[in-house]
Amino acid sequence: MTSTPFDFVLDYLPDSIILKKMFGMHYIYLGKRIMLILRKRPNEPELNGIWVATNKKHHDNLKNSIPELGTFFINDDERHGNWLFLKDDAEDFESAAIKICDLIQHGDQRIGRPTKKPPVA
Repeated sequence: MTSTPFDFVLDYLPDSIILKKMFGMHYIYLGKRIMLILRKRPNEPELNGIWVATNKKHHDNLKNSIPELGTFFINDDERHGNWLFLKDDAEDFESAAIKICDLIQHGDQRIGRPTKKPPVA
């Protein structure tokens, strides 16, 4: 069984989260919203870290709050424009991840995207 990458974040998130493993990554949901994706895979290591579901209109504000966050790019293309990215080798990765979790814990509406179907635990 593959362990959850960056599993320390689970200690800082609400107890009601749902964790789903799909496509070799771990998706974190809260209610009917996707909040985060945890990725640590050997292929494309530049994509390893914590993906933060948000909306482009919140990017600047969230990056001001957590400077370690970057825009999400795959192959230099902003395909996933509503996501921000905390790279796993970022300086202060753990403290930045905890700040993200704290925002989620306090119901910050800048983080999370509605899903079509709520996940089942």
